[in-house]
Amino acid sequence: MKISQRTPIQTSHLFPVLDQLLIDLLKSLTEEEWQKQTVAKKWLVKDIASHLLDGNLRTLSISRDHYFGEIPENINSYSDLIDFLNQLNMTWTNATKRLSPNVLINLLESTGKEFCEHIQSLNPLENAVFSVAWAGEETSLNWFHIAREYTEKFLHQQQIRDAVGKQALFTKELFYPFINTFAQALPHTYRETKAPVNTIVTLIVDTEIGGRWSIIKKENDWEFVDSFEEKATSTIKIDPQDAWLLFSKGMTPTEALEKVEIKGDEHLGRIALNIIAVMA
Repeated sequence: MKISQRTPIQTSHLFPVLDQLLIDLLKSLTEEEWQKQTVAKKWLVKDIASHLLDGNLRTLSISRDHYFGEIPENINSYSDLIDFLNQLNMTWTNATKRLSPNVLINLLESTGKEFCEHIQSLNPLENAVFSVAWAGEETSLNWFHIAREYTEKFLHQQQIRDAVGKQALFTKELFYPFINTFAQALPHTYRETKAPVNTIVTLIVDTEIGGRWSIIKKENDWEFVDSFEEKATSTIKIDPQDAWLLFSKGMTPTEALEKVEIKGDEHLGRIALNIIAVMA
């Protein structure tokens, strides 16, 4: 998909809000809750807090200071990139197991402020340091890269909240930009799907905090469409709780089949359950 076809998603102003909610959440955790298992099967709550710190530090080093540190070699495919990122994540979380929760909180609080300042300093219409690969882009604008960073912070905090039974981040202000960014993967998810030209697929994330996204089959690809007269060939409806889990590998497409509602062409609708809007 061409960059110009996407409508910018505004998220920069939400980072300080999300960060303060994270700090308040982490300060409220008991010693036992820090060791709770999360839906990210390899990570406990403490590992996710550590990963969020890594995200702050890497962004400041790479995007602000132009210091790349480890430069990957032999990255010849998307799977190679995923393997490299998984290795980076693992070495970091293993090394920071020696850090106490208090140290992690203090570091998250200080680096979070610098992170937010840097994000808000970026020109949203300039090219980003990294593309949003899961949306099929080789080059992305800063606003999309920033929105992707927002989904990372939202997702990992939500994973912690889910693990310890705290209130989910299910408000229109915070959830809709998150799920709207994830939904940008819809055309790329259907890229290999053959269908007659003008076939329309609609994804609905239910309730007032969700939204509706439709794509249409063109000659060579699928594109977002805002309005259409014909009835959608397939409509998929999913609730917010299942949506954030499914699109971040917290639930399999097979598990999701029992929870979603598909109207129209079921085979076509099932493709949407393969949306993956995370890298590793």
